[in-house]
Amino acid sequence: MNREASTWIDSDAAEAPPSANGELLFEAPWEARAFGMAVSLADAGCFSWDEFRAKLIEAIAAWERQATPGAPYRYYECWLTALSMVIDGKGLGSATDLAARAEALAARPHGHDHG
Repeated sequence: MNREASTWIDSDAAEAPPSANGELLFEAPWEARAFGMAVSLADAGCFSWDEFRAKLIEAIAAWERQATPGAPYRYYECWLTALSMVIDGKGLGSATDLAARAEALAARPHGHDHG
């Protein structure tokens, strides 16, 4: 992970990922994949971490404006929205492309990338 991303991820900022005892928390496998996809694309130079962070803040604010009272907050849904926005904005693909790639990654057998 690049230094810029790790600095942001470790922060206590309101938009930082859920964590406990210094470990990131994921409720479902797709959340970890979406997280990894954003970090990998930022590390590859497809967009800056600050660009992604700005879209994440925007997605969280939109959720807060639109949420019905008592609706559960789904951090990684905002994360995925931000990732889709930055990918679309950079012309890297569409939300449909992103979903298809995530499904392809999820379909790989357990341990496929471990020697």
